Amino acid sequence: MQSIHNKILARIRGKGRGCAFSSKDFLDLGDRNSVDKTLSRLRVQGIIRRVATGIYDFPRKDEELGGKLSPNIHQVAQAIARKNGVRIQPSGAQAANLLGLSMQVPAQVVYLTNGKSRTVDVAKRTLIFKRAEPREMQPGSDMGILVTQAIRYMGRDQVDKNVIDYLRRQISDSDRKKLMKDARYLEDWIWEAVRRIASKQEKQGE
Repeated sequence: MQSIHNKILARIRGKGRGCAFSSKDFLDLGDRNSVDKTLSRLRVQGIIRRVATGIYDFPRKDEELGGKLSPNIHQVAQAIARKNGVRIQPSGAQAANLLGLSMQVPAQVVYLTNGKSRTVDVAKRTLIFKRAEPREMQPGSDMGILVTQAIRYMGRDQVDKNVIDYLRRQISDSDRKKLMKDARYLEDWIWEAVRRIASKQEKQGE
């Protein structure tokens, strides 16, 4: 039978480099004390690192850039949300950044949440969780939220054919139906943009 150490390590490696987690993500494998001790040993061994209070990551590496890379801030935000049992969604600026529509790397990264407002320092960046009203928390799939948040942030005039084509290439076939479902009750211009993104090719003249 595998030890809890091997089970946790296998799960971390299965998630891949860049993943972030807390002890809560492994409580199905053992009791809290055993999980905490295992994560502490893995940190001492240099396999994982602590990036915030109670949050660890399996660091990405690039030897040409000097070894371990900065934490994946989106993975860290999701790990914090799971740890605290709350929902989060990226702000428009963060959504645009995650989708590659903005190359700017902000020092402050904002997520809306149905939990408490708080700030968390991660490496040299500040992760801000801003409490939002229920109506501000958009339902739907992760990709649907990302796309619609980014579109709203960019604004109607900036979402041109190039942006539509780019976003169409970023989504999988399985995401297309989810996008249409998630956006059907949003503003008309966002719905129209999503309809074009979800189609497999742009109709002539659009």
